[in-house]
Amino acid sequence: MDLKGNHIILASGSPRRRELLKGLDIDFEIDTNNNFKESFSPDTPFDDVPRLMSEGKSYGFHRPLKEGEILITADTMVILPGKEILGKPRDREDAMRMLRDLSGRSHHVITAVTIRDIYKKETFTVTTEVWFKDLTESEISYYVDKYKPFDKAGAYAIQEWIGHIGITRIEGSYFNVVGFPVQRVYEALLRFI
Repeated sequence: MDLKGNHIILASGSPRRRELLKGLDIDFEIDTNNNFKESFSPDTPFDDVPRLMSEGKSYGFHRPLKEGEILITADTMVILPGKEILGKPRDREDAMRMLRDLSGRSHHVITAVTIRDIYKKETFTVTTEVWFKDLTESEISYYVDKYKPFDKAGAYAIQEWIGHIGITRIEGSYFNVVGFPVQRVYEALLRFI
C-alpha cells in the first residue's frame, strides 16, 4: 500500500491489532500515550459505547497531529444482547462467569475504529455475531487457567484454544473478533492518502 508520504500512528497497545495492521504491508509506529479516561454513562446504549471509546482515545492522543500524520484508534467490546457489556475480566472468577454467560448462545463483538488526520476524522463500527457451543465447566476452567484471558474483552480470544473447540459459527468479520476489522481499516485508509 502506497502511503504517499503519510505517516501512520497506531494508538493501541494490542499485539493483535499490531499484527493485523502489519498484514496490510504498511509502515507504522505505535504510540499509546493518551490522556483519555475510559468511562461512559450507564444509560448509554451498548452499541454506542465502542464508538465513544474509540473517538475518545483519538481526541485524547497526547499531542496535536502534524501534517501527513494519520492516527488510528480502536475499541472492541463483547456484548450479550439485552444483558451487558463484557469487558476485560477482573480476575479468574469473573472470567469464568463471562464464559459461562457466553456458553450455548450468541453474542456480538463490536469494534469501532477512528482514523483521523489534521483535516478530517472517520469513525466506523463493525459487528460480528459469534456462537458458542455449550461449554463444560472443565473446558472453561482449563482455558482460563492455561490461557489467562484477563486482558481480553469477554474473557476469550477466538484464535486461542477456546475458539478452536467452542465457537460453532460466526457471522461477519473474523478479524473483527480478533480485535481489528483490518479490511475496513484498509478501505478507510485509502480515503486518507
